Amino acid sequence: MAKNIYPVFDRIYDRKVKEEILRQSAKVIWFTGLSSSGKTTLAANLEKELFFRRFFCHVLDGDNIRMGINNNLGFSEEDRMENIRRIAEASKLLINTGMITICSFISPTNAIRSLARKIIGEDDFIEIFLNPPLEVCENRDTKGLYKKARAGLIQDFTGISSPFEAPENPDLEIDTSTISIKDSVDLIFNKIIDRITL
Repeated sequence: MAKNIYPVFDRIYDRKVKEEILRQSAKVIWFTGLSSSGKTTLAANLEKELFFRRFFCHVLDGDNIRMGINNNLGFSEEDRMENIRRIAEASKLLINTGMITICSFISPTNAIRSLARKIIGEDDFIEIFLNPPLEVCENRDTKGLYKKARAGLIQDFTGISSPFEAPENPDLEIDTSTISIKDSVDLIFNKIIDRITL
């Protein structure tokens, strides 16, 4: 630990107290998958479902984070790792408030996701892999990012000029090309309900 740093965690109400007040078990629900695989859409819809059921939660989304605390990072391997490190550390802080955090990030490699899992903690990390075919993601792409990447206008674009490594053991894998948004949210909710309920 750096010199002259004196954490005060022992003087702050701990996570257990906050979870009991909120009547929930804090977890991080980590969406991973290619651009346009449905991460943001499902994260937003899951948040609505959880709020409807009186769970206290918040979404951290890739584009939003890169406009704020990570606006100094690019898309090199090192910057991608730092991007996820910061997000994981922020998620860990939110867990300590008793909050359920829904993270929506491409997080393209096993090493990057392993870093997030290590920081957040194995018991608190729920990995959801959205896995539609690449051509479906390209067809859905309203921002035109895939087209620009294939034209060489965007470098280090995951799935085109930069690799995506499928998770080895996700808690749930969904091909969002074959199932509706509502049914996907239902699948996710049923998967996580026992882990987020005290």
